[in-house]
Amino acid sequence: MNMKSMMKDCRKYLAEMLGTMILVILGCGTAVFAGAMGAGAGWIVAVAFAFGLALVAIAYTIGTVSGAHINPAVSLGMVLKKRISWKDFAFYVVFQVIGAIIGAAILFALFKLVGIPTRGVGGLGSNSYSGTAVLAGLAAWEQIVAAIIVEVVLTFIFVLTILGVTRKTDNKVAAGLIIGLTLVVVHLFAITITGTSVNPARSIGPAIFAGVDALKEVWVFIVAPLVGGALAAVVACCLYKGEEKEDPEKAGAKIEAAGTKKTAK
Repeated sequence: MNMKSMMKDCRKYLAEMLGTMILVILGCGTAVFAGAMGAGAGWIVAVAFAFGLALVAIAYTIGTVSGAHINPAVSLGMVLKKRISWKDFAFYVVFQVIGAIIGAAILFALFKLVGIPTRGVGGLGSNSYSGTAVLAGLAAWEQIVAAIIVEVVLTFIFVLTILGVTRKTDNKVAAGLIIGLTLVVVHLFAITITGTSVNPARSIGPAIFAGVDALKEVWVFIVAPLVGGALAAVVACCLYKGEEKEDPEKAGAKIEAAGTKKTAK
């Protein structure tokens, strides 16, 4: 691997880390501040748009660098669709989780400073199946099953939307907005059920700082979104067979090779 290729990879991985950090800060931060201010039912809308609009901004900021996955479930869908390599998938996930942890650490320090509680189930904007309004009255196993179903289905919808809207380069201008608005809708649906994850990295970061109770539940928000992302890739393979856009790196290599041949002539 030459130096140019290594630098390109580093930029991609750092972009994923930065993007995930921003998503956690803006999304989870809004959730905690809105809750602390007693915003009532309006906080659901505020949090949903915080996550969605943050994703729109991130998509248009780092999308040309890394694709702006900022979500292991999205990266899993992409690698199963053969849009990225397994090496990139592994590094994307590692840096996404690191970014989420950094974002959660910043929020943790900020909330400590202003005196907002950060520990316990749902603390720091962490996801939960036992502390949310809709599932609180169910038996433990019913809470888990309901949370898994919700997260699998919503992640499936979210990742399928991403795979569909990004399959052709003609959609690149509108893709970030469409994906961000889909994340808004997903949050509107599930905030009162699971707090809405659809993103293992986004769940891991806050849970680490929220404490043991949050960490006990985080496995649901790792496994279920990954299953949903994988299912989306399988369905996308059936829906979009023969329509897939060419891998940007392969296309670039072809152009470079063609240019070399032309120069040689």
